[in-house]
Amino acid sequence: MMAKAAGLGADMVFLDLEDAVAPLEKEAARGQVVEAINTLDWGEAVLCVRVNAWDTEWTYRDVIDVVENASERLDELMLPKAQSAADVQALDMLLTQIEKVTGRKSSVGIEAQIETARGLINVEEICAASSRLETIIFGPADFAASTEMPVLTGGVQIPEYPGDHFHYVFSKILMAGRANGLQVIDGPFLKIKEGEALRDYAMRTRLLGYDGKWALHPDQVAIINEVFTPTQEQ
Repeated sequence: MMAKAAGLGADMVFLDLEDAVAPLEKEAARGQVVEAINTLDWGEAVLCVRVNAWDTEWTYRDVIDVVENASERLDELMLPKAQSAADVQALDMLLTQIEKVTGRKSSVGIEAQIETARGLINVEEICAASSRLETIIFGPADFAASTEMPVLTGGVQIPEYPGDHFHYVFSKILMAGRANGLQVIDGPFLKIKEGEALRDYAMRTRLLGYDGKWALHPDQVAIINEVFTPTQEQ
């Protein structure tokens, strides 16, 4: 999957140490990610690694093992479930120390995910927390769970709701991101076989002003690129 990812035409690729990796595989996955960064041709894509959230025991070692051993090709780390500015600042300080020790020439950027009620409440301070921060991302499935929303699949439309159930969330994250000069990205559409439903759903955040959306499956990349790429007129 990692070898295939670089050729799919996405603007950014992230290698996942969080939800995609079972607990017993966390340590081994770090080495696999480092090898992929150092040996595969990632073309022009922005290359990112999602570490585990600070409320786990894996985060600090994710950061140290990956950044100390990965080449300069690593562009960013993604922090899931950002709850406060302190979460971002802690990652910033750890990265600063690693860069000093290793003599790394380029600075590692940070992407932060808003996936909880607490994170949404604090999104303005999160977006202003670090000069390393480049992107703020909405995570719909974990957010729905955090707010006890009675849905089984986050990131899709709810026909029974008279409107867009995430409109307030989308707007709040967008304003906080734009006020701090960040890219603002929508999270995944989980029904990977429903391309037209993806297109329809992606248009909601495109019309608000979002910069892009996650793809979970190769078939989603072309649709998302089509929706979020500005026309020549725009």
